[in-house]
Amino acid sequence: MPDAPRTVSPQARKARIAAAVMAVTMVLWMGAQLVGGQLGLPVRYVFLFDLAAIAALVWALIVTYQVWQARRAERD
Repeated sequence: MPDAPRTVSPQARKARIAAAVMAVTMVLWMGAQLVGGQLGLPVRYVFLFDLAAIAALVWALIVTYQVWQARRAERD
């Protein structure tokens, strides 16, 4: 007998998306640093990659904080 499909809570979905964004951001950022160094890109382009990575990580931090607050509210 197959298991009943599990529903995923919105908080769990948001947490997974935030985790994926963090992981992908770090991999892409490290790749951009490597490629930028190999190609000799100007510092302003490498700095642009840094700013994009910071923006993605700040977004993930905000989403993680929202998930944390929602789970605390469910317990209370």
